[in-house]
Amino acid sequence: MLQLVAVDMDGTFLRSDQDYDRARFARVHQMLNNHGVRFVVASGNQYYQLRSFFQDYPETIYVAENGAYIRDETQTYAVHTFTPAETAKITAILTSHPELKIVACGVKSGYVRASEGDAFITNTRRYYHRLAVQPTLEVTDDDILKFGMNFPPERTEEFLQVLGEELRGLAVATSSGHGDIDIIQPGRHKAAGLAELGQVLNIPLANMAAFGDGGNDLEMIKEVGLGVAMANAQPAVKQAADAQTVDNNAQGVLAFLEDYFKD
Repeated sequence: MLQLVAVDMDGTFLRSDQDYDRARFARVHQMLNNHGVRFVVASGNQYYQLRSFFQDYPETIYVAENGAYIRDETQTYAVHTFTPAETAKITAILTSHPELKIVACGVKSGYVRASEGDAFITNTRRYYHRLAVQPTLEVTDDDILKFGMNFPPERTEEFLQVLGEELRGLAVATSSGHGDIDIIQPGRHKAAGLAELGQVLNIPLANMAAFGDGGNDLEMIKEVGLGVAMANAQPAVKQAADAQTVDNNAQGVLAFLEDYFKD
């Protein structure tokens, strides 16, 4: 029995214009409510950015920052951060690569170096509605959930391998698509976040569906009862999925749910 639906955002729930069919979603959301199914956002993005998409749905729960920060508008369910020592080591490794443009993702805010340039900072603000620009990545009054970075997509696999080796035992590098790489805590991914939330809600992973397109969706696609890949998903995600839907620009999540819950 399906009790919870979790959706990735970029490349999955959102179209390429960074929005979704709001009238259509309102109808689907009502269908979910009618069947007693919870709607959850499971994304690598910042909670404050994710919340901006669902102001009309205050009951939405967010498994944000790849499962490290789980909350809704009024209640925090879980917070998992790197220790200060781990944060310092990871920062030193990442900043040793001058080609990397890095965001340190904290509980209170994101943090970026002013030297990254106006274009990067302006684009980053689309995904981090709370963003502090400072001389270095050193953060003294916040705890770090993960690190994010962006560079040309053709170099993603190269840096996944390089950073995977350099961060071994300390953190995990995962792709979220479109040239983005997240540095997350070992074992702290979207599936772990959904499992943790499921314990609070008394909903097992077997009674959840998840929609995704990128490498950081792979664990939840594999572990939930119904994993659904977008038509635009990475090959590994499609291979792991139980089902597939049309692409994000055709609103594949909504199309699948409309069909699943049709009378």
